Amino acid sequence: MKVTVLGKSPAWQDAGGACSGYLLEDGDTTVLLDCGNGVFAKLRERIDYTSVDAVVISHMHADHFIDLVPYAYGLLLTPRQQPVPVAGHPGTDNPARPRLIVPPGGQTTLRSVVGSWGDEELVEQAFLLEEYASDSEVEVGSLTFTFAEVPHFILTHAVSVASSNGAGRFTFSADCRPNEELIEFARDTDLLLVEATLPRPERTGIRGHLTPAEAGEHGRRAGAGRVVLTHISDELDAEWAREEASKAFGGDVQVAREGDVFEV
Repeated sequence: MKVTVLGKSPAWQDAGGACSGYLLEDGDTTVLLDCGNGVFAKLRERIDYTSVDAVVISHMHADHFIDLVPYAYGLLLTPRQQPVPVAGHPGTDNPARPRLIVPPGGQTTLRSVVGSWGDEELVEQAFLLEEYASDSEVEVGSLTFTFAEVPHFILTHAVSVASSNGAGRFTFSADCRPNEELIEFARDTDLLLVEATLPRPERTGIRGHLTPAEAGEHGRRAGAGRVVLTHISDELDAEWAREEASKAFGGDVQVAREGDVFEV
């Protein structure tokens, strides 16, 4: 399984960057995990977006799903997806319609967002929408996705991905405050991609994110094989974050960069 970082920014994008988005490729299976601000353009730089089998969303915050809107427009309006010949394209009776796998309530959120300008079924016209539950096991080609609810400001799920081709296991923390749920869910994972948004805990006392040190500690307690920090701004010193996380993890930790590729 190959994991490519398309976007790793938190809620505000890096200069020239993108928010949460990870391309998973395993044999003939292609899945996009999260689709935040700027991710659709990054996806188009690498693959044909009509070839994606499914998009999986960890939670319904804009920096994790909002580029489903331009993605939907692409699927619906590009000439090669039309039922009749258009602009040199022959027309098709089978336009691509990837699966869209969202958390409970995801359909309602999407309808509210796109419905604000009068087309609440825009995303559902482009994708085959389905909602997962915390105990769901979702198969997409050779990949199996499982989920665990983690504490954040809204309903959020960490995501674990395993391949039937014999590859290892990849776990994505999504967004979360310090918690035991992620540690248990990520137990002995080969690769833990874990959020490290903040240089220090939130000033309000209401937690929703991890510091780099907390991210490293979660990786250590989970027994993760590798830890990569993500959901981290280019305005936070990457070397400082790496050192903080490495000390807590007890080994080398990487800080995700757009374009990074990890083999699992």
